Amino acid sequence: MHAKQIDMMSKMIKRVGMFFLLVMMTIGTDAQRVLSLDSCRAMALRENKQIGVSKIKQEVAANLRRSMRTKYLPHVNAFGGYMWSSKEVSILNDDQKESLNNMGSNLATGVQSTIGPVVAALPVAAQAKMASNLSQVAGDLNGVGSEIVDAFRTDTRNLIAGTVVVTQPLFMGGAIMTANKMADINEDLAANSAEAQRQQTLFTIDKTYWQVVSLRHKQRLAESFVELVKKLDSDVQKMIAEGVATKSDGLSVSVKVNEAEMALTQVTDGLVLSRMLLCQLCGLSMDEQIELEDEKEENDGSMAVAEANATISAQQFSPDNRPELKMLQNSADLAHQTTNLLKAGNLPHLLLTGGYSISNPNGFNGFEKKFAGLWHVGVILHVPVWNWGDVKYKVRAAKGASAIANLELDEAREKIELQVSQNNFRVNEAYKKLAMAQSNIARAEENLRTANLGYKEGVISTTTVMQAHTAWLQAQSQKIDAEIDVKLSQVELRKALGTLGQ
Repeated sequence: MHAKQIDMMSKMIKRVGMFFLLVMMTIGTDAQRVLSLDSCRAMALRENKQIGVSKIKQEVAANLRRSMRTKYLPHVNAFGGYMWSSKEVSILNDDQKESLNNMGSNLATGVQSTIGPVVAALPVAAQAKMASNLSQVAGDLNGVGSEIVDAFRTDTRNLIAGTVVVTQPLFMGGAIMTANKMADINEDLAANSAEAQRQQTLFTIDKTYWQVVSLRHKQRLAESFVELVKKLDSDVQKMIAEGVATKSDGLSVSVKVNEAEMALTQVTDGLVLSRMLLCQLCGLSMDEQIELEDEKEENDGSMAVAEANATISAQQFSPDNRPELKMLQNSADLAHQTTNLLKAGNLPHLLLTGGYSISNPNGFNGFEKKFAGLWHVGVILHVPVWNWGDVKYKVRAAKGASAIANLELDEAREKIELQVSQNNFRVNEAYKKLAMAQSNIARAEENLRTANLGYKEGVISTTTVMQAHTAWLQAQSQKIDAEIDVKLSQVELRKALGTLGQ
């Protein structure tokens, strides 16, 4: 009895487990991610690494512009240092030091040689007193001389000095103003580069999105065609069994079935690869299950109709909308400002300076072993006199670069105008092809219906029926291609106009 209960519980657990597994599989199927074109665009813009690089470049350009603005303002710099020297600076030479140290002795020797005969005539006691007084005076004078020598010592073997300097440019030949203009242009260039990268990312994601949509519709078409030829194959096999059709007819239809299955396999493989590319562009996992809104069955045959009146005229084209032209204009402006910056090198530069300097030892009150300083104000003038034409040659080279940039800008504008006209023509052609493809669909379906009916009645051969099937498949495929071509031509036109994503 106990064993039976255990067996029943085991079966119940297995059933619950199977039920739970089915529920989880159902949840996984329902959790398939549905993406629209706008959501794919948003994810691609968020995940694109080059757009991240462009944003960083914009921040770099903005910081450089802020740095250039500071060149108009006064700058304060502090300097300090310590230096040990093996010898000190001496104001007196060795002979002067010797003379001052022996000043009294030298004076006594001179006095004795001058008044020696007079002193010899004096009494001995007077001579002794005079010699004592002279010796005392000589000693005192020697001491005074030593003090003078010590007072002239600089003691510069250990030198500590510091200064704070304020500099204010007064006139730099227009170099600061030109550098600020270049910084502004460079920031604008970074912004235009970011916009160009954004539009290129949108262009890539749009093309990939519509490629997936096209392949998904073609996959459904291939599946329908496989079912159609399999039904034909089944009918032919029945007719062969009844003796109405030949084995040759059966083999021809079987070959057609194999071709249809091979085409379905190729479309399916292409769809898988395109989905992987779309996931990579959107920053999703390669194996994530996604479904696009425009690939749903209810959207079949209506992809291009919603925008049937959205043809954009080339007359709407404005160079201001195309970031590539803006970038070329920025390059031309930079080349022009570079010429002005080089010209500033031939003009005088005037700066106002001021500050406070301190040192130990200092010489403001003799040479004192303590810190002392002074305030100072001055003007610095730099005038280029002769440089062998260096700046002149550089200015000529910069003017040449500016002329090249302007020519490249004009050429790019002409090419973009041609590109806009061509893409506008392609949009109109795509709508014409779509209209013809839609009209061919009705004819192909009627032809297929007539061929199937005639085959059942025995008045049309198998080859004719297969030809009708092939014509129907081509008409359906051409319609899908025409719808996608309308979408892609519109995307390419907006890319050429610089309005993609607006």
